Amino acid sequence: MVKICDIVLLFGLISCQPKTNLPDPLLAGWNNQTVCDLIKENEAVRVLKCTFPPGVGHERHFHNAHFGYTLSGSTFRIKDTTGVREIRVPTGTDFYNNGIEWHEVLNIGDSTAVFLIVEPK
Repeated sequence: MVKICDIVLLFGLISCQPKTNLPDPLLAGWNNQTVCDLIKENEAVRVLKCTFPPGVGHERHFHNAHFGYTLSGSTFRIKDTTGVREIRVPTGTDFYNNGIEWHEVLNIGDSTAVFLIVEPK
């Protein structure tokens, strides 16, 4: 038999899950313009194509676990929980993240960057 205190504990743990008011990468944009397009979504995966011309970024947002592939690279200024840094992302770079609490990016390079983001469900 389930005890009342077990139920209270369960609901307490559920309510302690981190919540964010930040948009995901599809909903986040730059200066009220979208930067990511939905390429494919089904019960197993969501695929985004995100395009950043020079001077365009991605407002603060979070990521669930995802694989990324750089179709066209550039140089970015990234701000996240670890601070601010500048990195060059070459064409053909791939990466995997278990999730990102939040970050914001700005293309400070001179070429348009394009990424595919694959999110397993």
